[in-house]
Amino acid sequence: MTESHLHPLSRRHAIIGVGAVVLSGCSVLQGPAIPQLYVLRPQVPASMGPRVNWRLAIAAPDAVAGLDTARIALTRSPTTMDYFANAAWTDRLTLIVQRQLIQAFDTSGRITSVDRDTSGLEADFVLQTEIRDFQARYDTPDGAPQVVVSIQAKMARMPQREIATSVNATQQSTAAANEINSIVVAFNQACGAAIAQIVNSTLAMQMPA
Repeated sequence: MTESHLHPLSRRHAIIGVGAVVLSGCSVLQGPAIPQLYVLRPQVPASMGPRVNWRLAIAAPDAVAGLDTARIALTRSPTTMDYFANAAWTDRLTLIVQRQLIQAFDTSGRITSVDRDTSGLEADFVLQTEIRDFQARYDTPDGAPQVVVSIQAKMARMPQREIATSVNATQQSTAAANEINSIVVAFNQACGAAIAQIVNSTLAMQMPA
């Protein structure tokens, strides 16, 4: 049956149906909600000890795809990973951690120079890191999670790129409550402690240039 032979009521229903499809299409074009951004800016304790006489370049950390993102990760079982809804870091996690490592070494006042490995800095060593854990772990559905940060760091002597020393920094901090602001505070605490462990262990080696 062609449209010209449709009953007037049937035509009306057909037009309403098309209109519903168009309206449905418009709702899709609105896109997802913009997430609230949270700052990862850990307070790293001051590093105490003698100065070293070598220059350091810091590479961007490696991480699995699930962590190499701006999304804030959580786990509820050993075999799953998820993210907090409508919440994100201000940048990709790997880039934030690289900046925080550079700042921690720089503010220690114990090193000749430090910068990104892509800056053109003539370095005696390059710090290579891998973020292995960086998530909030839930033991109970509604309880406050425990934040776990684990970063493996290796010092490679330049230009040979041979490993001179390594450290596995793993730190934990339990959130004060099961809400995102408290959880971000716990992330900052655990991350700051892990970075301090890397800085102190590395600078204590007194490796010759």
